[in-house]
Amino acid sequence: MSHDPTVNAGDIARLAGVGRAAVSNWRRRHDDFPQPIGGTANQPLFSLRQVESWLRRYGKSYQVSLGDRVWQRLKAAGDLRLGELVAQAGVLLTRSFDAESPAGGGVGELAEGAPPVGGGLDDELAELVRELGEQHGALTAYEFLCERYLEAHSRQLSVTRDDVAALMVRLVGEPGATVLDPACGVGTLLLAPAGLEQGARVLGQELSETSAAITASRLVLRGVAARIVAGDSMRNDGFAGERADAVVCDPPFNERAWGYEELTGDPRWEYGLPPRGEPELAWVQHCLTHVKPRGLVAILMPPAAASRKAGRRIRANLLRAGALRAVVALPGSDLWLLRRPAAGERPPSEVLILDATADLSMVEPAWQAYLEDRSDQTVRIIDLLADEVDMTPARHQRRDDVGRAFAEARDRFLAAAAVPPDLKVLEQPLDQPATTLGDLIKEGLVTTSQAPPKMAADGGDVPVLTSDDVLSGGAPSGLTTMQQGLVPVQPGDVVASYSAVRVVEDGGGAVLGPHLTLYRVDARRLDPDFLAGFLRAAGGRVTTGSSRFDVRRTRLPRLSLKEQKAYGEAFRQLAVLEDAIRETSTLGQTLIRLGLDGLADGHLHPQS
Repeated sequence: MSHDPTVNAGDIARLAGVGRAAVSNWRRRHDDFPQPIGGTANQPLFSLRQVESWLRRYGKSYQVSLGDRVWQRLKAAGDLRLGELVAQAGVLLTRSFDAESPAGGGVGELAEGAPPVGGGLDDELAELVRELGEQHGALTAYEFLCERYLEAHSRQLSVTRDDVAALMVRLVGEPGATVLDPACGVGTLLLAPAGLEQGARVLGQELSETSAAITASRLVLRGVAARIVAGDSMRNDGFAGERADAVVCDPPFNERAWGYEELTGDPRWEYGLPPRGEPELAWVQHCLTHVKPRGLVAILMPPAAASRKAGRRIRANLLRAGALRAVVALPGSDLWLLRRPAAGERPPSEVLILDATADLSMVEPAWQAYLEDRSDQTVRIIDLLADEVDMTPARHQRRDDVGRAFAEARDRFLAAAAVPPDLKVLEQPLDQPATTLGDLIKEGLVTTSQAPPKMAADGGDVPVLTSDDVLSGGAPSGLTTMQQGLVPVQPGDVVASYSAVRVVEDGGGAVLGPHLTLYRVDARRLDPDFLAGFLRAAGGRVTTGSSRFDVRRTRLPRLSLKEQKAYGEAFRQLAVLEDAIRETSTLGQTLIRLGLDGLADGHLHPQS
């Protein structure tokens, strides 16, 4: 581990109590401002000690708290080891935790299957961690480190919104209940306040060994009775045969490698074998397996799961049995509320379907009204079974809400729109001196990298940027295990697949996935958006060795960096336009459907 902590421009601004623009001005106006010692041209890293010295020399007020010092020391190890070191800091703090834990024992006993911890912190850093715990209390100290860790990896770590997590626990949990989360991540749902009151016991399983260890430490430091297991819940159920009072879950969406082939005959599929492309329906049934009769399940689902044709049979079976009780639309996802049927129990005749995207506070009163058989937001199950078993809340919303929904969808559609770059039309094409990508590589302006040849991206605790992520512009969605040859992705890198090219804005600790090529430019002489644009223009066939196209022959004009940046900005605007078109296409379908419904039933009228 490096003993020279680094800071980026945002860290410097926070320490000095100024805006990022002030830091940029200092760098331009003062020749003696510390030079970067790492990072990239877009995201440079500076020596914390050198920055402190410079601030003192110029009389700039600043404050580097002990917590910031610990965090910068942890970051100095690099993104790939950061999670592991945060977990080890948690173990160290739990060992000094002086309150008695109802669970008995420390994090090593609670996080079964987690990697050995405690040996990764050097003596100096370990002492700083202990000092931080003594100064602020072990729990406060560790939550500070966890908060910084989640901020640094916000695009790789899927964390349930705090308000949604608290809502889910309130809806299904009771004082003193045993609550299970089979995809607990860093413990957000298990840490929801209502889930920890009056002696509740919590159980959790998480694929990532690092996240499981972090969750265990966070629970130990709260004195919560808990058992956390590291492992794959689908293939290696850590709580087989055990039933909780309630289950809460925010499972990974669209995970194709969930174990379809190995688990075809699994007894958990009481309501039908989940299709290969419907892993969320596997999670629903896994959760129902682990709840007692009449126990409740709250699980977040992708909105498409309420209507996809492949899942129709399972949705119908869940409704017939009385297991699925509510589908609630939330911002970005749907919340399914389920109840495990008891033997001989008569299933309900109606299901609650609610659109709460604009107001979460309406969910609890609506759920309580449904439980008390006085809800006006229900849909008859027999009507759903006679149709496509489409439980999309927007489709079943009350007719008097159509006008409001149309207006909101129209506003979102207009806000998502983007404009093309303002390009000058020339009568004759420019005749400019040109070069090729191959020549730029030879000159040292570009270096290329590819992932290890046998690398998998379907399990582990290291985030992976996949081909689908490059195509969609989404955050890294794959996972792999630590191994030799991994290629960290950095801001400013150009990443290309067979069909897409994208400039990375935030590496966030991810590594390059299979079937991708990474082009890292010397930003002092070559603009990454400039390179990415010409690669896209060449046809997107950007994998070295293609039988139809050799990417190294891609031609680019030889221009000054200033001219490159002008081209790069135009290419970037086209990429933004492409993303906006993709988004407006989805919003447009919603807008059309609402417009048709509203005009047909009289809730909308043409403008005079």
